Amino acid sequence: MRLTQRQQEYWHKNLSITAALLALWFVVTFVGSYFAGELNTVVILGFPLGFYVAAQGALVVYVLIILFYFHYMNNLDKNYGVHEGEDE
Repeated sequence: MRLTQRQQEYWHKNLSITAALLALWFVVTFVGSYFAGELNTVVILGFPLGFYVAAQGALVVYVLIILFYFHYMNNLDKNYGVHEGEDE
């Protein structure tokens, strides 16, 4: 099956945003954990900063990644005419 130029553009944009968001996820998850020792030297309300980054900050970033991907792909689908459901 041969893809048209428009379909190739759509998948290129889809894969590009997926790779960028996956890289952001990796940085938040693993780089933040790697520097947890240094972050724990700062204490906020009796808890080390590494705790806040892991327990709350990372979760907020994950939710923001999901929301951004949802809106980006919804707009991309509408622009390329492959959206589902009713028009808003």
